[in-house]
Amino acid sequence: MKYIGLNRQIWNNNIKSVILLILFPLVMMGLVWLFVFLVQPASDFRLETANDMFLRSIPFVIAGVGIWFIIAWFSHTSMIERATGSAPLSRKENKRIYNLVENLCIGSGMPMPKVNVINDDSLNAFASGINTSTFTVSLSRGIIDKLNDEELEAVIAHELTHIRNRDVRLLIVSIIFVGIFAFITEALVRTVRFSGGGRGKKDGRVVIIALMLAAVGYFLSTIFRFAISRQREYMADAGSANMTRNPLALASALEKISADPSIEAVKRNDVAQMFIDNPEPRKERPVSFQFGSIFMTHPPIEKRIALLKQF
Repeated sequence: MKYIGLNRQIWNNNIKSVILLILFPLVMMGLVWLFVFLVQPASDFRLETANDMFLRSIPFVIAGVGIWFIIAWFSHTSMIERATGSAPLSRKENKRIYNLVENLCIGSGMPMPKVNVINDDSLNAFASGINTSTFTVSLSRGIIDKLNDEELEAVIAHELTHIRNRDVRLLIVSIIFVGIFAFITEALVRTVRFSGGGRGKKDGRVVIIALMLAAVGYFLSTIFRFAISRQREYMADAGSANMTRNPLALASALEKISADPSIEAVKRNDVAQMFIDNPEPRKERPVSFQFGSIFMTHPPIEKRIALLKQF
């Protein structure tokens, strides 16, 4: 395994992430076009009609997505705190953590984020927020107590890199897109389940087509979300090594984290992708065979450690 250099790695990951992010709206618009095309009467399929219906539906699609984004954008902080059980950590409670965070922020010229703690003995951490006033580094009680200063500094630098590179904002956007498809799919499943057969053939056909397309959108957007998450973890590892000048400290921290990363409060896969390692119980994680790696929220931790040891 050959390390290609920090700047090249950052460039490659940024390009891949931008491409993946562009795919979200493209998939959505493509599925909307397929829907208006397929719901036409079987005896009168016309490309011109589909295109006209599609163009007239775009303002409604944009308005619906915009409303969803606004609600999710401004409520994500409280949602993440509820989903992870994190709470503010005061300076008086742990000066050691604040000193580590402040020193790294001063050295890298970035504002000091908020610091939260997750009352769990397992080892994990994540960064969240969309702007300077909401950026937060959250650390589990276990990772604070069980890592030495160099290892903990490396983990904090990893999370600060996520903030500095605006990875947390990118992940929030990807989560919102997946949430749109998930909501539509679930609503249509409930419609089919509880319709009681009272709908006519035409209505039933429309619902089935919409359900199939929403399921395809949910599947593809989930894969895109996982890919973005994996690429950003590599970049944050490289950023930590560059910020601390101690890549072996992060490698050592990841080895300890991999032995016990599970956070009991985390029940949602979209939130799990924000952590330095997947906090879900291993039996509940996506499959680990080669093709199944596209469903993984994080790259293999062994590969991350091997790259860090080559700095």
